[in-house]
Amino acid sequence: MSRPFDDRETQDPAVREADLFAQLPAQLAEAVEAAPGWAEILAGHELSTVRDRTALARLPVTRKSALVERQRADPPFGGLAVPDPGLWGRLFLSPGPIFEPQGPGPDPWGGARALYAAGIRKGDIVHNAFAYHLTPGGFILDEAARALGCAVIPAGVGNTEAQLDAIASLKPVAYCGTPDFLKVLLDKAEELGRPTSSIVRAVVSGAALPKSLAAEFSHRGVAVFQAYATAELGILAFETSGRSGLVVNEDIILEIVRPGTGDQVAPGEVGEVVVTRMSPAYPLIRFGTGDLSALLPGPSPCGRTNLRLEGWMGRADQRTKVKGMFVDPAQVDQVVKRHPEIRRARLVVGRADEQDTMVLRFEAAVDGEAGVALAAAVAATLRDVTKLSGAAEPVPAGTLANDGKVIDDLRPVG
Repeated sequence: MSRPFDDRETQDPAVREADLFAQLPAQLAEAVEAAPGWAEILAGHELSTVRDRTALARLPVTRKSALVERQRADPPFGGLAVPDPGLWGRLFLSPGPIFEPQGPGPDPWGGARALYAAGIRKGDIVHNAFAYHLTPGGFILDEAARALGCAVIPAGVGNTEAQLDAIASLKPVAYCGTPDFLKVLLDKAEELGRPTSSIVRAVVSGAALPKSLAAEFSHRGVAVFQAYATAELGILAFETSGRSGLVVNEDIILEIVRPGTGDQVAPGEVGEVVVTRMSPAYPLIRFGTGDLSALLPGPSPCGRTNLRLEGWMGRADQRTKVKGMFVDPAQVDQVVKRHPEIRRARLVVGRADEQDTMVLRFEAAVDGEAGVALAAAVAATLRDVTKLSGAAEPVPAGTLANDGKVIDDLRPVG
C-alpha cells in the first residue's frame, strides 16, 4: 500500500465511527448555542442522543439549494456561521450567490490528505490553477499545499502563456486545477514548444475526468488523481494509488440519502451526498450537497479504511415542472411511503399529444390482481400529493436502474 498521511487513515473503521459520534452531541450543542440558524433548524431535537447514524438520520437535511433563500433572509450566512469575524479568515462569494467563511487554522478545508495521496510532498512546487477571485477553490488547494510544506504558484485561471512562462521557469512538480485546463496548458505548451515536463502529478476537480483523458495525461507523463470538493465543505473524498473509487476524508460524517428526503439508502444504492462537518466557524449539519454518488463496499486497495465513494454521478435536484406545476422528489417519496409494498419507484415525465404526461413506475412485492389494485391506489395517491393526474405502472423487480433518479424527464428538448 502507499504511505498514509497519518495513522488515522488506516485505523479500524469501527474506531473511527465511534470517535466521530462520541464527539458529535457536544459539537451539535455548541453549534446550536453559537449559530442561531442551527438553533432554529434543530429546534425540538434531542441532540444529546445523536450518537449513531440512525439517530443522525432523524435530523433534517439542509440542502445547498436552500442556502440562497436563507442567506437572503438573514445575511450574510443565514445564521449558520458562528458570528465571530475573528474565526472567519477569508470571506467568499460563490455562484448563487452563496457566501462562505473560510474558518481558522492551517488547511481548514482538509485538502492536505488529497495532495499527499497523489504523491505530493514537502518541498514540492505546486502550480495551482483553481480560481482565486471571490470563490474558495484556489484557496482550498493553496492552503492544503502550504500545510504540506509546498511552495505554491497562485496561477488561477486564464493567461495561458503567462502560466507556461511560470512553469518553464519555476518547474512545478504538481498541478492543481480542472482537468480541462490542464489539457489546455499541455496542448498550448506543445504548440509553442514550451517545457512542462516538470509536472508529473496532478490533483483535479471541478469537471469530469473521462478515462480517455486520464489515459492521455498518463501518456504525457502526468499521473492524475481526482478530488471531490464543495465550496462549503472543502475536500470530501479523494483518489489514491488504489485507483478504486474516492476515499472519504477524515473528520466528516458522510451519508447517502434518497433524493428529496433525509432517508439513508442501502449500501451501493445511488443517492444524494449529505455531509456533517463541524468546523468551528461554519458547522454544517446534514448538509445536502445536491450531488449523486454511491458507497463502494470494503476498504481501498491502498490500505486506507474510510468509506469509499463511487465518484460524482450527477445532480440530485430533479425538481421538474409538469403541466405548469413543479413536482419534487420529496413528493414522490410521500407517495411511496403511503404504500409500503413499493420497494423502488421512479416518476417518468413524458410528452404525448402535445401534453405533459407522468407515470409512476414502481417495483413491488405484489402482482396479478393485487398489482392492478395497487397501481390504481398509487395513481390516486399521486394525484392527491401532486394535484396532477398521472398513471402508475408496476414493473418487475430489478427493472428500475440504480442511478439515483427519482424523476426522469424524457420530454424532448426544443
